[in-house]
Amino acid sequence: MKPHTQRHPNALTAPPVRRGSMAPRPWRGFWNSLGTALVSAATAWLPPRDPVTKQPQAPWHQAARRRRLALAVLTAASVALSTVLFLHTQPEGSHGWIEGLHMALFVVLSTWVVTGFATALMGFWVHLFGDRHSIRADDAKGQPLPSDARTAIVMPICHEDVDTVFAGLRATCESLMATGEGRHFDVFVLSDSNDPDIARAELQAWEALRLTLAEQGLPVEVYYRRRTRRTHRKAGNVADFCRRWGRNYRYMVVLDADSVMSGACLISLVQLMEKHPDAGIIQTATQSIGHATLHARAQQFAARVTGRLFTLGMQYWQLGESHYWGHNAIIRVEPFMRHCALAPIRGTGGLAGGILSHDFVEAALMRRAGYHVWLVSDLQGSYEQQPPDLLSELQRDRRWCQGNLQNARLMAEPGLHRVHRFMLGVGAMSYLSAPLWLLFLALGTTLMLLQGQDGDGWTASLQARYGLWAWTLSLLFLPRLLGVVAVFLRREHHAFGGSANLLRSATAEAALALLQAPIRMVAHTVFVVVALTGLKLEWTSPPREAAGVPWRDAIARFAPVKLVAAGVATGLATWQAAALPWVYPVLLPLLVAAPLTVLTAHVALGRRLRSGGWLLIPEEAWSPAVLRRAWRFAAQPRLVRQA
Repeated sequence: MKPHTQRHPNALTAPPVRRGSMAPRPWRGFWNSLGTALVSAATAWLPPRDPVTKQPQAPWHQAARRRRLALAVLTAASVALSTVLFLHTQPEGSHGWIEGLHMALFVVLSTWVVTGFATALMGFWVHLFGDRHSIRADDAKGQPLPSDARTAIVMPICHEDVDTVFAGLRATCESLMATGEGRHFDVFVLSDSNDPDIARAELQAWEALRLTLAEQGLPVEVYYRRRTRRTHRKAGNVADFCRRWGRNYRYMVVLDADSVMSGACLISLVQLMEKHPDAGIIQTATQSIGHATLHARAQQFAARVTGRLFTLGMQYWQLGESHYWGHNAIIRVEPFMRHCALAPIRGTGGLAGGILSHDFVEAALMRRAGYHVWLVSDLQGSYEQQPPDLLSELQRDRRWCQGNLQNARLMAEPGLHRVHRFMLGVGAMSYLSAPLWLLFLALGTTLMLLQGQDGDGWTASLQARYGLWAWTLSLLFLPRLLGVVAVFLRREHHAFGGSANLLRSATAEAALALLQAPIRMVAHTVFVVVALTGLKLEWTSPPREAAGVPWRDAIARFAPVKLVAAGVATGLATWQAAALPWVYPVLLPLLVAAPLTVLTAHVALGRRLRSGGWLLIPEEAWSPAVLRRAWRFAAQPRLVRQA
């Protein structure tokens, strides 16, 4: 008989409500905030009121200032060198504002590229030599948990694959119980699903999970709540939890629907919070794992080899002013409720309304309240899944793009730390860079056509421009090389399948990244235009689970892009065929976007490549126990959905 027909009278879906306040503070708005900043500058001689400046200076504060200065100097020097090379490669001629705009775009984009390279370079240093000023996983190892250090594990979900969600949650709960400290934790599944069939499946899976844990004698409480008023998406769901039950807990660990965390990792997070009472948020460096498609495997390989350099680099210069990624992190509940409620942004259009990308904003508000935000990069046992295919990735980016552009309106809000202002700008630039690159390429092609050179002139111009692109690409791809070098220097290559497998995997991932980059550039450009204009764009992606991308879906999504690319290629071939080599690296990937997406989403191909040793990561060579259990439960849904 199914579990929901045997419900114990005390098996409530949620505990009694103990209401608390979480009132948002209205935003001043960008222009009003600038006015406030001018007033503040005029009264700078008065004693400071900002809670951030009231705190005593720890050694890491001075280290952070030195590192940020080094980052700025390194970026400025590299941009200056790039600008000199750019000017040296430009052919003679005068085309007024086009050349000026082309030059301005190059400076902006060079700054963006060089900042990323400098961050990866800092991460390379930390990866080899460590960082004594950062919070480390061993800081509080072995410290007992106080009886009043109650922690809620909060998982917001909305129309997810029920079996996969509860399989990962079961593995997390059992791993937590194995530590012997599970009595300090409660688990909340917070659903925003409004499909009756999915809601029914969630309830059955929750009941089955409670029954399974009870049969094992594991004293963990798992609660389930489905909202009827689905306001403000995930941030609103978490805020609703805080208002109802936040007063019962000192900390909460926020998970995504695809998150899996080991019990040891969860315990370490609480211990670190107890060790550092001035920390408001501690973010783990999640490891991507799970899908078998070529696309997802390339992404998880890149995250493991190159991405960790960027993570370490950000940790190096952000230190206690880090950012929050919205999941797999622990939060101090009381200051979060008091300071991190999110008011909607006033106005109309795509950049107004409820906050979409809540994580960066919540980190900024927590730091404004005087609490530190840390990224702990060496804490093992924190996992998430990558999107299984390119269409799913772009669907995610569609939402992130609008949210990050929206957050840029908050950069001037009073009291925010300058690092968090910078990170709000970085979030926006992550997507604004796409239309800027596209415009830069278009202007470069236009200038070549206007110069009207032919013969040797065309050849010299192309060689100069390819030299400039070689410099730019080297800055973009050197972090990949540094990541591989770091693996060898730390003698970790055996965990990636050996030296040969590591090198060929890195080459394959870089090649795929080159092919997908123009597709992402065009898609992100469309997303930016949609967000800035407030236009409606429906982009339905395949489900979170890897099931392949049908040809008709890929062709339908990329048909407009392919037609434009074919039109540009035809026009150049007719008017000035010598310019085609300049645009080939962009046009060719756009023309093959549909078959590339279908191929990289093919599950069988991904598995075949894995069996051949391609794109291996250490977690596949030796999978952690919590992941093995999550995969086993997901492969056998009856373990989750039935008693």
